[in-house]
Amino acid sequence: MTDQPIAPSRRSLLSMIGGVAGSAAMYHAMTEMGYADESTFKGPVKLSPPPAGTSVLILGAGVAGMVAAMELRDAGYKVQVLEYNGRPGGRNWTLYGGDTYTELGGFTQKVGFDPGQYINPGPWRLPYHHQGILHYVNRLGVALEPFTQVNFNAYVHSTNAYGGKPQRYRQVQADFHGHVAELLAKTTKQGALDQSVSKQDREMLMVALQNWGALNGNYEYGKSIETSLRRGFDVDPGGGLNSMPVPSEPRAMSDVVQSGLWAAIGASCNYEMQSAIFQPKGGMGMIGKAFGAALGPLIQYNAKVIEIKQDEKGVTATYIDSRTGGEKRTASADWCVCTIPASILTQIPMNVAAPMKNAINQLSYSAALKVGLQFKRRFWEQDDHIYGGITYTNQPNGTISYPMWDYFSKGKGVVLGAYTFGQAAYLAAAKSPEDRIQDALEYGSKIHPQYRQEFDAGVAVAWHRVPWTLGCAGAWTEPARAVHYDNLCALDGRIVLAGEHASRIPAWQEGAVTSSIDAITRLHQRVMSA
Repeated sequence: MTDQPIAPSRRSLLSMIGGVAGSAAMYHAMTEMGYADESTFKGPVKLSPPPAGTSVLILGAGVAGMVAAMELRDAGYKVQVLEYNGRPGGRNWTLYGGDTYTELGGFTQKVGFDPGQYINPGPWRLPYHHQGILHYVNRLGVALEPFTQVNFNAYVHSTNAYGGKPQRYRQVQADFHGHVAELLAKTTKQGALDQSVSKQDREMLMVALQNWGALNGNYEYGKSIETSLRRGFDVDPGGGLNSMPVPSEPRAMSDVVQSGLWAAIGASCNYEMQSAIFQPKGGMGMIGKAFGAALGPLIQYNAKVIEIKQDEKGVTATYIDSRTGGEKRTASADWCVCTIPASILTQIPMNVAAPMKNAINQLSYSAALKVGLQFKRRFWEQDDHIYGGITYTNQPNGTISYPMWDYFSKGKGVVLGAYTFGQAAYLAAAKSPEDRIQDALEYGSKIHPQYRQEFDAGVAVAWHRVPWTLGCAGAWTEPARAVHYDNLCALDGRIVLAGEHASRIPAWQEGAVTSSIDAITRLHQRVMSA
């Protein structure tokens, strides 16, 4: 036996974070703890001209497929792309007013948003260090604008803390930092760190802690002008008479720790969430549209692939019209880049060897849900002074994100009223879209009482019911990745797979880009050596 505390496993720690701060914070923590690695993009790929007439069939016009199509076309390959949807982009997708979406099971939603309003059911952010997707965004001339990940005036919320009342992000962060700084300062003053820290370092550490935690001259965290400059005032300073500020009272350390709200604060320090972050003007789908316009007639839309065959001479895909079914058609080429999600590929006969087939079959896909809510007025700005950013909650909706465009406009606005994963997303997917929207309104009203009165229209996308993916993203486990990842990515005869599921950056478009570049580079090497 030992008196040392037993450190929780990564999986149990993620569960703890999800329990106190919501599933969105848990998902962000997955990246922070190494479940998602960083980009390997080193610059534009440079492929030498292939033998004249060499052809490549690309399955899927998502980001991975269109990157492959563009680069292979530019190198001199004959390229054809088959795409299930009637639009380019795949999960790079924006829903606007007037759009219609039918999910698995038959529920059809017609989006009732006003012009200029939208929701991104899939990806919604472009971190500054995702240089691969940013390279293509700039190459295609897609206009970008800032995405606000952290808004200090947004809320963190738990039904189990502070009587269920939402707390401003800045208050929780200031109080947590302040109390931790005070504890460390006391520990340092008592000499508990003497064996680890030199005298000179201790002196500098005390200064740093006083600055970081807004501690007073006695290294205490309490009610003062200095702490209120971090957490906000009860009465802000003003001009003229009656302008004296009134400092706010910090929460007790026990309350802050027991609230669990520190988990949401910590998640926002994640590398993937650090500024600068961008979004395309007009919706993430602008990237898919730009790719599609650049590739033009190379893409065959509404093509549902139902079989993939290869032999020593080439690859043939059999497909039907995804809307009407009907007559079978075929498309053939010398080589194939398949970007169809593994969740769909398991249902398509494809003659690849056991290692790749087993890798495809074992890969499950994570559940995710997004709900877009249009409100009659921008009350989060007008009443709560929240301009962009994200509120976190431990309720099943997980996340509320405020629109980061049209600030101060007098019209309507669309809030991302739910962005959640795991069990909450599975449960939501079992309900009708109308019920999902009503749930999001119920949860959101605990934070913003204006929800019910101001609600105008909504749309709910449960990714396990999206016909062309049946899930959000490839959900690798560490043991499964160790056994199957290389087999998934390796060339099998004339076929190579690409997509976020064939990357170490799952669920990010950067994973799709870097996977695609790696796949076509290896494919090109095989072509040139054949």
